Amino acid sequence: MSAIIAASELAGEAAGPRPPALLDVRWQLGGPPGHPAYQAGHIPGAVYVDLDTELAGPAGGTAGRHPLPDPSVFGAAMRRAGVSADRDVVVYDGGQGWAAARAWWLLRWSGHPSVRVLDGGLAAWTANGGPLSEVIPEVTEGDFVPAPGALPVLDADAAAALARDGVLLDARAAERYRGEVEPIDRVGGHIPGALSAPTTENVAPNGRLLPPAALTERFGALGATGDAPVGVYCGSGVSGAHQVLALAVAGIPAALYVGSWSAWSADPTRPVATGPHPG
Repeated sequence: MSAIIAASELAGEAAGPRPPALLDVRWQLGGPPGHPAYQAGHIPGAVYVDLDTELAGPAGGTAGRHPLPDPSVFGAAMRRAGVSADRDVVVYDGGQGWAAARAWWLLRWSGHPSVRVLDGGLAAWTANGGPLSEVIPEVTEGDFVPAPGALPVLDADAAAALARDGVLLDARAAERYRGEVEPIDRVGGHIPGALSAPTTENVAPNGRLLPPAALTERFGALGATGDAPVGVYCGSGVSGAHQVLALAVAGIPAALYVGSWSAWSADPTRPVATGPHPG
């Protein structure tokens, strides 16, 4: 099954005899909160899931800003949203795709077999003529119980090793990679050996992922061909999940360093490279 779904395809499945569980994961770094936007209009039947409290654990120190959630908290949130082990799941956000990819990655990491991201998010849904609803749905509680470990993760040591021996992609904006600006974390720069690969370059102007062939070409130019292990990090494990999604669409498996730069840079013993080159 593909990791993404088009708005037209979702419309057909949502009207079918066994519609997927729909998760609305609208979120923006620094706000505003996504819940008011959800209340103002969402895809009919969708349940809101909060990224900061349900798709991440408490932030702090070398754990990073969005560490892995406690499986019991995550599982309870998914069951509340109607997620069951034998039911397809579709996740979406406001269009950027980062938050939806985080939910996709967590569900896949915790063992759910059938999860897709709405390509282009809510904007693609409305552009396709899809309706919005203000009705908060009453959903039957699901039975999904997370079994973490189905997708690979990296810690700081593994990320450092992969930067030397494989391909480690930095999904942040290029200026943050170079260390020219750092609006959030303790210090700017990148993990030595990592390659700059901004997540924003995985999408077309309409916010939808590039075609698989174009993504394969993009990642191949960075050395991510599948012949060597590939890892991804970003600021705090959100946009990096979108990079893992894009790699999956290109047919390239990749591990996620969940703590990412927020965790790496919080440890003063970790080396930092700056400038346009891996270092």
